[in-house]
Amino acid sequence: MDLKFFPLFMKLCIMKLKLFLISILILLFLVVPRYILGFSIWHLGDAINVAANMGAKLACSGKFISQLSPHQIKQDLLSYSPANSLVTFDYNTQEQSVTTDLYGLSTATAKLHPALGCILQMEDASPLPPIEVNRKPANTALWPQGGTVNTIPEKQAALDALLSQDNEADLQTRALVWIENGELIAESYASGFDSNSMLLGWSMGKSLSAIMFARMEQLGLADRNQKALFPEWETDKRREITLESLLRMSSGLKFDETYAPGSDSTKMLFLAPSASDVALTASAEHEPNTYFSYSSGTTNILNRWMHEQLGATPRSSYQFLNDEIFDKLNMRHSILETDPSGVFVGSSYIYASARDWARLGQLMLDEGRVGNEQLIPKSWVKAASRPNHSQNYAAYGYQFWLNQNAEGLEYPDLPKDAYFMLGNRKQAVMIAPSQNTIIVRLGWTSGSYPMNDNFSKLLQR
Repeated sequence: MDLKFFPLFMKLCIMKLKLFLISILILLFLVVPRYILGFSIWHLGDAINVAANMGAKLACSGKFISQLSPHQIKQDLLSYSPANSLVTFDYNTQEQSVTTDLYGLSTATAKLHPALGCILQMEDASPLPPIEVNRKPANTALWPQGGTVNTIPEKQAALDALLSQDNEADLQTRALVWIENGELIAESYASGFDSNSMLLGWSMGKSLSAIMFARMEQLGLADRNQKALFPEWETDKRREITLESLLRMSSGLKFDETYAPGSDSTKMLFLAPSASDVALTASAEHEPNTYFSYSSGTTNILNRWMHEQLGATPRSSYQFLNDEIFDKLNMRHSILETDPSGVFVGSSYIYASARDWARLGQLMLDEGRVGNEQLIPKSWVKAASRPNHSQNYAAYGYQFWLNQNAEGLEYPDLPKDAYFMLGNRKQAVMIAPSQNTIIVRLGWTSGSYPMNDNFSKLLQR
């Protein structure tokens, strides 16, 4: 072969290889049932891009925030779809970034920002400015003011037994924390995790978003009844959507919460430079306050509104969250991540230790007080844990799930007044005022988790 044709020959070989791989992928996706893949063949293009972007985003956060091993990260991703096995990962510890590649069909990079977490690097978004991370050091005071705990031996033994039972059943429980009467009485962790491990809460971030809003209300920076929230909404019936409508998931906006390639939710989390834009541009499907529709997009609209009120910069939003929530609650091991535009993805991307999740629960249990300070309004806490007024589903407050519904109890053996932060892979914080108890469960369960049975047994001890 004439060497001058060698580069052209190599390009043709690479093109043929890519075409071969695409053919194999299409054949695989046609033959393997949709319920195994987790998506339809008609969204193959979206699936390829989501796999690369999701892999980069979760691997970056998993490695540099949660300190997970590459093997554990891969196993976690495989629990969503076996298609993720086709993705390769390049971990750059010096740059604190992860780049993924799906046979050259799609690549993605996520990089750690010290203040704002791991962020997908996108051509349509400018690099976010550096922000000084100035967190108060941990102290040795008793929990929740500090890191010292006085566990109760018999309660500790019960929690250890529960963790062991969970993981023998392959439920992958990673952290359990048990709070009674304002004291941390037991905590248990799987191998490789401890009280400082910052774990992904997924949709439990919605409750933090609501608490952040409540702090703004306490400071006179927000009014639940405010309408005409965005210029884009002023000329149509979306003008009638209030902040309370957003808090209660009763905005009436159309949003596809299905977690599959091609849906609003996956576009929002893994493909869009601005997560909030996806729902902000949605059309009105119902009158505000008449219909409950669980929507991560709604939470990110709320985060967009708060971002703009607080100064419309990543620095101003970060400073508010850090100064007014994290520092005041002594949350030393928590980070809320942003999208590439610098707005918090409050629907999903919060990493926090089990103790810090319990601190958020304690704030609600203490009716918004921290020490001598009313951090969030007592009336807001009451409203947040009460049913909404929608026509179809009332067991949801201000970004908190309620045990009491119209037909009875969601969890029949748990207290009627219990309410919850809940997240994908069965993350949970139960707040039970009548028992003065909080139970935190963090893990990675792809199927069902026996929260009703497990938590009720702890409450009976």
